[in-house]
Amino acid sequence: MSGSVSVRSFLPPQFPQEKPVISVYPPIRHHLMDKHGVYVTCPLVNNFTMHSDLGKIIQSLLDEFWKNPPVLAPSSAFPYLYGGPAGMPPYAAQGFPFLPSYPPQEASRPMASVPVADAVSPASSYSTPKPAAPSYGFLSSLPLPVPTTDAPMLTGQNGCGYKMPDIPDAFPELSELSLSQLTDMNEQEAALLQQFSTLPQLKQVLTDKDDLVRSIEDLARRNLLLEPSLEAKRQTVLDKYELLTQMKSGFEEKMQRQHELSESCSASALQARLKVAAHQAEEESDTLAEDFLEGKMEIDDFLSSFMEKRTICHCRRAKEEKLQQAIATHTQFHAPL
Repeated sequence: MSGSVSVRSFLPPQFPQEKPVISVYPPIRHHLMDKHGVYVTCPLVNNFTMHSDLGKIIQSLLDEFWKNPPVLAPSSAFPYLYGGPAGMPPYAAQGFPFLPSYPPQEASRPMASVPVADAVSPASSYSTPKPAAPSYGFLSSLPLPVPTTDAPMLTGQNGCGYKMPDIPDAFPELSELSLSQLTDMNEQEAALLQQFSTLPQLKQVLTDKDDLVRSIEDLARRNLLLEPSLEAKRQTVLDKYELLTQMKSGFEEKMQRQHELSESCSASALQARLKVAAHQAEEESDTLAEDFLEGKMEIDDFLSSFMEKRTICHCRRAKEEKLQQAIATHTQFHAPL
C-alpha cells in the first residue's frame, strides 16, 4: 500500500534575495532531506540566488522523488510537525521592526504530491486545522500617536493654536463654602456664574483673549498703513505690463519685416532678379540694334549704347550662372538657402 507526501515552499519576506525553504509533510527519509526529514537540503536550494528558477527546482525535486521514492519516517519522532526543529528559528521580518516574527508554517503553500514507499495510518495523519495566516504590515496594527500633554489645543483655520489653561481636578474655593451656599449656587444660575467668573483659569482665558484682540487690531492698522504702498506697486506692475504688451507688438512687427526682407534677399530671389535683369538688358540692346538698322541712330551713338547694354547683359548672366552654381553646391552639402 502506498501513500503520498506534500511538498511545500515557504517564501521569506526578502524573497528572492533570500532563499526559499522547501519542506515536506509528513516527514520522510531521503538523501535530499535533512536529518529530521522535514526540510530539503539539496544543493539547488542551498545555492539559491535571485536569478534561480524556483519552478525548475521544485520540478527537479519531484523528478528525483519519482525516481527514488522516499520512505516515511516514524511520526512519533516529529512531534513538532510544522514547527521548526530545535535550533531553527522562524524567519523574522527584516527591515520592519514593528512586525512580528514570520512563521513559515502559516505562509505555506501546497506544491505537489509524490508517492512514498510506506503507508501512514489515518490516525497518525495531520488533521488538525491550521489557523488563518496573520496579516502583516497593515496600518491598523501600528500604534496610534499619543498626545504628549493633557491640555487641549484649539487650532484655528489659519493653523494657529491656543493652549487652554490646565483645569484642576478640585476647586479649593468651593470647599470653603457651606452646604447652603452650595445649594443656592446649584439652584441660582447667577450665583454659579459669579463664582465661575472668579476662577483664575477663566481670568487667564479672558486676558489672553484681550491680548489677542489687541494684537489683531495692531496687525490690521499696520496692514492699512501698507495699503498705499501696495496700491502704488500694483499700478507699477500694471504699467510695466502695458509696456511689455507694446514692446511685444513692436517686436512681432519687426520680426515680420525681417522675415520679408530675408525672403527678398535670399539666394534664390537674387538669382531670379539677375535673370530678369539680364533678359531686360538683352532686349534693350536688341531694340538699339533695330533702331540702328532702320537709320534712326548714328553709328557712334549706336556703338556706345549697344556695347554698354551688351556688357551689362553678359555681366548679369555671368553673375546669375555663378550664383546658381553656388546654390547647387550649398544645397548638396547643406540645407537649402
